[in-house]
Amino acid sequence: MEDIPKGRKMREKISACVITFNEESRIQRCLESLTWCDEIVIMDSFSTDHTIEICRKYTDKVYQHEWLGYVGQRNLIREKANYPWVLFMDSDEEVSPGLKQEILTELEYSSGEYVGYKFPRQVYYIGKWISHGEWYPDLKIRLFKKEYGRTEGQEPHDHVIVNGPVKRLSNPIWHYTHNDIHDHVDTLNRFSSITAQQRFAGESSFSWSDLILRPLGRFIKGYFLKGGIMDGSHGFVIAVLNSFGAYIKYAKLWELSQKQKPDYKELPDK
Repeated sequence: MEDIPKGRKMREKISACVITFNEESRIQRCLESLTWCDEIVIMDSFSTDHTIEICRKYTDKVYQHEWLGYVGQRNLIREKANYPWVLFMDSDEEVSPGLKQEILTELEYSSGEYVGYKFPRQVYYIGKWISHGEWYPDLKIRLFKKEYGRTEGQEPHDHVIVNGPVKRLSNPIWHYTHNDIHDHVDTLNRFSSITAQQRFAGESSFSWSDLILRPLGRFIKGYFLKGGIMDGSHGFVIAVLNSFGAYIKYAKLWELSQKQKPDYKELPDK
């Protein structure tokens, strides 16, 4: 039996949990960065590409379930985890070598007082690592004791809530979020639709001040207040597109409010 150095304890096991859908081009990089975990659990939403075949090269714990939204899907996969610690990852993310070592050291030598860990997420965008603005440090709780944490939030923005003390680690998850500008705009379009529909369903009323001022405020916040300007042209493009995302969200809320009016008429189908 291995002698345990002074101050070190037997590390509790970690379940890495990844939700997937048609991620054949990115999932391998994610899974390669998780081979040090004690198990990898996949929850797939019936991918039609080779995602499942790739995942089965790394784990036999591959499940499929219809999409329940980010919150529902993460809580579902959490229940499939067999070990005390759960590490949530997206298929377009990678655990950096520094974070891997930091996690292992923390779980082996810590006093056990923490039930969750948060760490930064750093985005690789159009050939550059982003280090400022709204996208960094983007701290998120991703490692937590299964019995103390669960996912909450409003679609499409989920977050982990834990009942107990949380510690910040310094090394990042690497996030390969958008392949190009086209992909970025597609994501903004999709997420803004989800958010606008939820706000409308929740009886949030449209406001012209939101449509006019919030996009401007989003740009000022990301580019100036949070230092996006320090990322050069990348920082400017990101700040403008984030502002555009805010604009189309409120524009879609306006659209929904117009469709609710009694005199609104749909064009007939051709």
